[in-house]
Amino acid sequence: QVQLVESGGGLVQPGGSLRLSCAASGVIFSLFGMAWYRQAPGKQRELVADITKFGNTNYADSVKGRFTISRDNAQSTVYLEMNSLITEDTATYYCSARYSGSTYWGQGTQVTVSS
Repeated sequence: QVQLVESGGGLVQPGGSLRLSCAASGVIFSLFGMAWYRQAPGKQRELVADITKFGNTNYADSVKGRFTISRDNAQSTVYLEMNSLITEDTATYYCSARYSGSTYWGQGTQVTVSS
């Protein structure tokens, strides 16, 4: 059974940093494309960043230059390093794993950027 567990969310001031982690189990992690999405209250879920099994990355324009996605296949973990956070980054952040037409989701972790 595929399980994705996010951690690392919290309250941070504008300009601050956070590092999110997503630990996967029940999968051959190296075969999966991984991604981070976020959903703010009253808004649709949106892609933040993704990383292929080959390590190629893609970012939403709103986070380019501030966020970095990475993966550690040995630890079956994907990370999202978030710097220069702004209030608009406030959302629930979700990890997803994709393989062979199937997508799996974590439960989400809350990130709140506020002074």
